[in-house]
Amino acid sequence: MWQLYQFPLCPFSRKIRLLLGEKGVPFELVREDPWAANDMFFNLNPAGRTPVMVNADKELVLSDSRAIAEYFEETVDASPMINGSSANRAEIRRLVALFDENFYADVTAPLLLERMKKRLFLREPPDSRMLREAMRLAHGHLDYMDYLIDTRPWLAGPTMSLADLAAAAQISVADYLGGIDWSGHEQSRGWYSVFKSRPSFRPLLTERMDVIRPPAHYAEIDI
Repeated sequence: MWQLYQFPLCPFSRKIRLLLGEKGVPFELVREDPWAANDMFFNLNPAGRTPVMVNADKELVLSDSRAIAEYFEETVDASPMINGSSANRAEIRRLVALFDENFYADVTAPLLLERMKKRLFLREPPDSRMLREAMRLAHGHLDYMDYLIDTRPWLAGPTMSLADLAAAAQISVADYLGGIDWSGHEQSRGWYSVFKSRPSFRPLLTERMDVIRPPAHYAEIDI
């Protein structure tokens, strides 16, 4: 059995949870709080970041969400998520990087700082200016998603891919923290509603983060 060391609001852990769910890979969740500075966890991943996958029987430890995703793409045939032609696979990887890097830096990371870390760890009030800026940048990312969905069945092409999983993982955390305004983004909202109805996504909708509660619409399929 695989163990997934993760944090409930880590979007990169969520991406791997969605991937494993789509591929039907059984795994056990092990919570690892980012502020815990756990020596055992640093032994698994010197970078100190989630997610980390551990399989004791195989004496295998995997870290970095993109490396983990590539491993399961290469070893599990079911539900390929980096698929199609060479050009399509390149497009999938481009969009995964866009959401993992740009969306995270612009939207998810500031929301996690202002609405989670400052509350639970720093004991400081959130900076309303930073929250407004994160939500403004989120609109720009959703505009681009609207464009992609207007021109393709899924974000990267004709079938669901790791790009969709990466986007859904980032958006789910931002949405949990109240940082997504869906007004004017009917294409993205419809895409996300379809994604929320998938069995792989349902465990995320029922999970709650200690004293931080999501907006009422968070768990609703039709947002």
